[in-house]
Amino acid sequence: MSINKPYRGPDDLPQVIPVFPLSGALLLPLGQLPLNIFEPRYMQMIDDALKGDRVIGMVQLLSDAPGQGSRPALYGMGCAGRITSLEESGDGRYVITLTGVARYRIVEELSAVTPYRQARVDFAPFAGDFDESGERDAVNRDGVIRALRRFAEVHRLSVDWEGIDAAPSDLLVNALSMMSPFGAKEKQALLEAPGLKARADVLIAIAEMDLGRDGAPATLQ
Repeated sequence: MSINKPYRGPDDLPQVIPVFPLSGALLLPLGQLPLNIFEPRYMQMIDDALKGDRVIGMVQLLSDAPGQGSRPALYGMGCAGRITSLEESGDGRYVITLTGVARYRIVEELSAVTPYRQARVDFAPFAGDFDESGERDAVNRDGVIRALRRFAEVHRLSVDWEGIDAAPSDLLVNALSMMSPFGAKEKQALLEAPGLKARADVLIAIAEMDLGRDGAPATLQ
């Protein structure tokens, strides 16, 4: 099944969404995040989402903060995506793809009767997420690609360079941020960058720090 729907601004999205806490998983606007869903509570979340807007909010666990009861605390910002593909596996799992729409701030977590968590969210501060193409020219694209080349060389990663060269800067920066092997705090920093240009700069800085720890030359810009 493949379903897509354009969103033009914050008002097109629901104010209450199911949230899927998953440390290390980063979703950004227009990015595609594949997920294997096997826990019953999250399979119900998918079933319920398919009956409505098909919107799910990805968010990371804030591991160093106390939670409410048995629920671990969450970061205050995540990114909502729409289920754009779903397949049922032969062993009872859902294999879905979330396509990123826009980031959100959690206003409050609701006392939901569902087994999965729900929150009232605010998309208004991130109106720019609905079209980041205007920042393409401001991105330090050469710096991002140099950082990626050095990072791939040091870590012996295979990279589709033809695809990298052909990708527009907004898709390039967001896809690389999502695929990066960095930790939860670094990925949250990429999520919280104010815009596309800032996210590219954060991506370069994180790669520099990683290479510096590995003893590689740190300056990539």
